[in-house]
Amino acid sequence: MTQGYVEAKEAFVDEIKVDEYIELEGSIRAYKQLEYSLERSLKMVLLFGKPGTGKTILLHRLYAQHKNKKDLHFIETPTGNRREFYDKLFTIFTGQKMPPNSTISFETFVAYGKKVKDERKIIILLDEAQMYPTEMLEEIRILSDTGSIKFVISLHKTDNEDLMAKKHFQSRIWETIELKNAELSEIRTYIHKRLLNQGLTEVANQLKDRHFKLIYRLTGGNMRECNKLLYTAFEIAEYYDKHHPAKLDYRRFPSKILEMAAIKTGMIHV
Repeated sequence: MTQGYVEAKEAFVDEIKVDEYIELEGSIRAYKQLEYSLERSLKMVLLFGKPGTGKTILLHRLYAQHKNKKDLHFIETPTGNRREFYDKLFTIFTGQKMPPNSTISFETFVAYGKKVKDERKIIILLDEAQMYPTEMLEEIRILSDTGSIKFVISLHKTDNEDLMAKKHFQSRIWETIELKNAELSEIRTYIHKRLLNQGLTEVANQLKDRHFKLIYRLTGGNMRECNKLLYTAFEIAEYYDKHHPAKLDYRRFPSKILEMAAIKTGMIHV
C-alpha cells in the first residue's frame, strides 16, 4: 500500500519552479538586497555563492516579479559564442531579433548604451557568469560603464572565480550579495514545506529531528544536495513500500534509507 513516497520523491526534483519557491531566512535577506539594488544607480551587482545555494532560482524570481515594472531582462543560459551573445543584446536593446547574416560590432552596442543613458535604465540578469570567456566578461564591463546598463551577475563562489570577479570588475562591483548554505532550521523548514505543499502531511510527520540532523550533516545545508538526497531516499522507500512493506515503519522514516541514499549519491563513501 503506497504511503506517498512517489509524490514525495517528485517533490524534490531539482528544477526551477518559481511558483513553488520556498522562502528561507537567508534567501529572503538576499532577495531583499537584490530588490534594493535594482533601485540604486549601480553598474554591477554580484550575486555569488557555492553551487546549489539557490542563485539561479533567486534570479528567476526577481525577473518574474519585476519584468513588467522595469526594463529588466534575463540571460539565463551562458554562451561562449560572441554572435549568440550579440543576438541577445540586440533583442534586449531593440525588441527585435537580429536579421540573419547581419553583422553588428561591439562598438555599436557601446554607442547605443551611451546614447540612451538619460532615456533608459536597462537591467540585465546574467546567470552563471563563470561560464563566459575572458573577452566577453571584459565587454560586459565596458557596457556597464556606459551608464545605461546595469548587470546583476550570478557567479559561483570558488577561489578562482572570486579572483576572476576582482580582476575583471574590481571597483565596478558596487554591491555584493552572498548566498550561503542553509542552516539546520532552514533545512527542516524547506523539507517540511516541500512535502506539505504536495499534501504529504503523513510523510512529513515521519521525519523527526534526528532525520533533519542527519540530512544536514550529509548535505552541509546545500539545497541541491538536499534535493538529490531526498529524491533518492524516497525512491528507495518507494521500492520497499511496493515490494517489502513489512520492512518499513510508517510512523518514522528509516534512517538507514537516508544512509543508503547517501551512499548511492556519493555523499557517503564505502
